[in-house]
Amino acid sequence: MLKDRLFAIQTAREAVERALKSGADQADAVVSGSTSLSMGCRLGVPETLERSENRDLGLRVFVGQKQALVSTSDWRPDALVRLAERAVAMARVVPDDPFTSLAETAQFASDWPEIDSEDNVDGNPEQMIEAARAAEDTARAHPGISNSKGADASWGRTDWALATSKGFHGGYSITRHSNSVTVLAGSGVAMERDYAYSSCVHHADLKSPASLGQEAAERAVRRINPRKAPTGKYPVIFEPRVANSLLNHLCAAISGPAIARGTSFLKDKLGEQIFPRGILVVDDPFLKRGLRSRPFDGEGMMPYRKNLIENGILTSWLLDLRSAKQLGMAPTGHASRGTGSTPSPSPSNLALAAGHQDVPGLIGDIREGLLVTELIGHGLNIVTGDYSRGAAGFWIENGQISYPVSEITIAGNLLEMFRHLTPANDLYRQFGVDSPTVRIEGMTIAGC
Repeated sequence: MLKDRLFAIQTAREAVERALKSGADQADAVVSGSTSLSMGCRLGVPETLERSENRDLGLRVFVGQKQALVSTSDWRPDALVRLAERAVAMARVVPDDPFTSLAETAQFASDWPEIDSEDNVDGNPEQMIEAARAAEDTARAHPGISNSKGADASWGRTDWALATSKGFHGGYSITRHSNSVTVLAGSGVAMERDYAYSSCVHHADLKSPASLGQEAAERAVRRINPRKAPTGKYPVIFEPRVANSLLNHLCAAISGPAIARGTSFLKDKLGEQIFPRGILVVDDPFLKRGLRSRPFDGEGMMPYRKNLIENGILTSWLLDLRSAKQLGMAPTGHASRGTGSTPSPSPSNLALAAGHQDVPGLIGDIREGLLVTELIGHGLNIVTGDYSRGAAGFWIENGQISYPVSEITIAGNLLEMFRHLTPANDLYRQFGVDSPTVRIEGMTIAGC
């Protein structure tokens, strides 16, 4: 609500004023106030009801080129005074950091567009538990479903504000509605599980509970009686909810701090072709109703829609002020931060643009290959790009999905994987970092 957002902005400004009076040369403050509600049921019986309300303030102060960060949930005037004094005392004894600073007036975001990030529908406990029940009931009614791990519905709202001693102050509100259901198929040691999930800024955009239940059930049933996959080099298809992990790896590799440290396999690739021609990866902070939309970044600067990959070429790093200064470049408006952390770069609504082929067309010429529906573990070396993950999914034979597979490992090198990537035309935004189905040639599969 507007009054909550205005209160958050005013509290951030007061914290900055306290810091300056306590001896700071510069300061900024982040305020976050959130309310959330979640409901869960299993086998039709409500099991969980959780409600939380949190408010936090993070104060960052500068004394010369030294900085310190403190946080609190106590917003009383006398508590803010003590907080500011403690922060200034801490800053005076830490080493200098020549790269840290606040954004200047000319860099401030202003006249930002409407991002429609706030829904006027709050969480209703009765409606939420009915949605969870409906999703689970639909899934359990599907032939082959033998048990349930439960269904959940949640709602949350966050009012976020930033103020700096350079004169920036602003705030915005974010809402989130989510539903999920997880069920099991089969029996005994041959049981398999899968899930369906929907998360949106506006309640009206959620998938229906019945469609979620149907999706979860169908996914679980088709995983029954998995086999091992053969070992060798084959084309691999990543479905959308695992393909987006490749974009997360890309973001980690083009993050300013990693480039400044020289710890990324892409550190020398700016301006070079790292994907096939025609590939487009777009970051859009102003996407209406986007899960990660924001009118300004974590340092008060204006973000903007940017093609990070254009026609397969890497065009930009993700930079906050500090990493931009380290690299002698301009910041890109990608700073993110919480109340307990200093700014660091991250994307907003990131997506790999859809290709021209449908999914059957992408699979159709594969004599033998793998469709990945689940990834396990975190086997990535960001310095070298070497990639190895546990996986489960389906074996492809003669252009058709043949049988489920599990307990396999897929491996490759991200640079080579990017160079041999082909997207399908089924992009659907559901995570904030999104990808259509993608095909990657020549990955190593370890199975039997």
